[in-house]
Amino acid sequence: QLQLVESGGGLVQAGGSLELSCVASGRTLFVSVHAMGWFRQVPGKAREFVAAINWNGATTYYAGSVKGRFTVSRDNAKNTTYLQMNSLKPEDTAVYYCAARPRYATPSMLEVTNTYNYWGQGTQVTVSS
Repeated sequence: QLQLVESGGGLVQAGGSLELSCVASGRTLFVSVHAMGWFRQVPGKAREFVAAINWNGATTYYAGSVKGRFTVSRDNAKNTTYLQMNSLKPEDTAVYYCAARPRYATPSMLEVTNTYNYWGQGTQVTVSS
């Protein structure tokens, strides 16, 4: 069992930065969680993959639309996953969710919402032009 709580969302101007955090708690040992992912969703659209990171932070994955601007990281000692977002654009506006996949999944699976077993409640990010 794992509970996830995101924070760090807010309103920022285009070109600005935000860092999202996702704190995990529960009976599952965080360091044993195979992968953590970040997704985002706007009203009327499907939830889309943003980034993912493996259990020790050695491997990361990004959607093409955020590569070079966003950085995902995790601190297993703090049970926390981060998403540093730089050079934000109005099209980055969405509710951002973190998700956990405790067991192994292939890299391609990490881009799929159904791969993840646990989800946070989401945090709103709004980028003004």
